Amino acid sequence: MSRARLAPDAADRARLAALHPQIFHPSLARRAWTAGSIAVLALLAIYAMWQLEFSFARIGSGIRQLWLFLTLMVPPDPGTQFPLYIHALGETLSIAFLGTFCGAVIALPLGFLAARNVVPNFFLHMLVRRFLDVLRGIDRLIWALIFVTVVGLGPFAGILAIATASVGIFAKLFSEAIEATDRKAVEGILSTGGSALDAVRFGLLPQVMPVLTSQVLYIFESNSRQSTIVGIVGAGGLGLHLVEQIRVLEWQKVSFLILMMLVMVAVIDFISSRLRFAIIGRKDVV
Repeated sequence: MSRARLAPDAADRARLAALHPQIFHPSLARRAWTAGSIAVLALLAIYAMWQLEFSFARIGSGIRQLWLFLTLMVPPDPGTQFPLYIHALGETLSIAFLGTFCGAVIALPLGFLAARNVVPNFFLHMLVRRFLDVLRGIDRLIWALIFVTVVGLGPFAGILAIATASVGIFAKLFSEAIEATDRKAVEGILSTGGSALDAVRFGLLPQVMPVLTSQVLYIFESNSRQSTIVGIVGAGGLGLHLVEQIRVLEWQKVSFLILMMLVMVAVIDFISSRLRFAIIGRKDVV
């Protein structure tokens, strides 16, 4: 590369260094703070690894044990339980769909109540927000354990767990989408004599519905995976059969169930992605 091309680069670098000396020539205090922060984080990591009995030897033995399990899983074989597993797959999809649907329906009005541009009352807004924090802060698996204790084993507990956790997630996403809307449509409806309900129905909803629908589809993808996990604690579906087969060391059946989960998630992800892009008007998805 010629000097003629290097000279402007050097000049640009010098000009940037003059404009931002704290980046190109940090002070001694800044360097000491950076080095001290890195050292503290490294010490915390080492202390945490020591307290949690982190061991590279155990990782090596675990990898060997994992390889043994993988060899026992080949080839995947459902045995005589293929019809039972298909029924469990349908249960898993039903748990995800009904949990997502119920969560979205309940979360829609809560999303409007949690939006600052819809509910100006600070105390009501704060109360709704904290309620949603509670729902969202507890994992679906914990909700599944709670509902299995309350309503008993089976897919109904899984539906309640998925729906409860989804309400908190949906309401937060919905409220943020509503807060990002253009106020002009709402103001136009109110200025022509429309009620506050008319403003929400004809001013806000048309703007946010594509976004809300896309969010529902995305959370349905996540819930289709989580519905398998909640089944492990007795909430029905594939997860229940998976943990049973692991306990009796039927590794070929375990691999077949895992393969069913992967195919289910891949198909749902493909269909959901197509629908989301269609909703937002994109045609160039591959």
